[in-house]
Amino acid sequence: MLKQEIEDGEAGLADPAFRADVLNGLAARPRAIPARWFYDRRGSELFEDITRLPEYYPTRTEAALLERVSPDVADSIGRGVAVVEFGSGSSAKTPVLLRAVKPAAYVPIDISGEFLRASARGIAAQFPDIAVEPVEGDFLKPLKLPAGIGGMTRLGFFPGSTIGNMAPLAAVDLLRAMRASLGEGSALLIGIDRIKDADILVPAYDDAQGVTAAFNLNLLERINAELDGTIPVDAFRHVARWNDELARIEMHLEAVRPVAFEVEGRGFAMAAGETIHTENSHKYGDRDARLLLAAGGWTVTRAWADEAGLFGLYLAEAGAPETAP
Repeated sequence: MLKQEIEDGEAGLADPAFRADVLNGLAARPRAIPARWFYDRRGSELFEDITRLPEYYPTRTEAALLERVSPDVADSIGRGVAVVEFGSGSSAKTPVLLRAVKPAAYVPIDISGEFLRASARGIAAQFPDIAVEPVEGDFLKPLKLPAGIGGMTRLGFFPGSTIGNMAPLAAVDLLRAMRASLGEGSALLIGIDRIKDADILVPAYDDAQGVTAAFNLNLLERINAELDGTIPVDAFRHVARWNDELARIEMHLEAVRPVAFEVEGRGFAMAAGETIHTENSHKYGDRDARLLLAAGGWTVTRAWADEAGLFGLYLAEAGAPETAP
């Protein structure tokens, strides 16, 4: 049953954090806008389309892996828990975990409120015996979770290798924020994409159908719609490239000609070939992933990978802070 509905925000009011990130990011050198602002309703829908593309291996690989290992996860954490999903999106993988774990409550958290509410209603209809309590918010910082899950053991769920969208320092901060939100005695099930050949990686972020390009360019559409922007979207193209030194895919919006525009009355100009950096997707080896989780306050208790070694799932517990020897 759906126990909490988040009211729609007031129409026409831009998120002040979105405004600040866009204006500061366009003024910075190099220019960069955080990837979290991809996910208005249209961006969320386009990302769901991306997950079904033949080139985009992470979703289907993780989904198959989750089907295989979710009974082991259930055995490890026990019954009657609250599953807290960070950045739930459409919650496409969630039913697999919920069927295995049989939690008492499910708390999806997402920054895109309209999309969150729609997916929460779908989960509530599919699992009427589970209390579904959506939380609209930014999970990059500690959040107050619903009072209804007080006293329950909490299992954080963070699929999709979204942790890779953050630089390592920010990823550690996020893992610490998750630990603070979930509390002592909690667990975390997280998907982490692995390092592999660039000929597999690059097409996953630059598909033949152009869906990822539309997803990237939609950020400019959102700026125009919400921040009174005058950006000529056709003056930009989507670029994806592998940065081997930093072990990450980078996405950029590149100006194909000299361009001038305004955002909330502030003028900006870009030369042809100049880019706005919009996303990173870091990839980790197994040992790197374990070290990242440890730095964020989590101790890995179980780990699984698909047969080809493309993707890893890690179950970790909120560990005690490590003291120096």
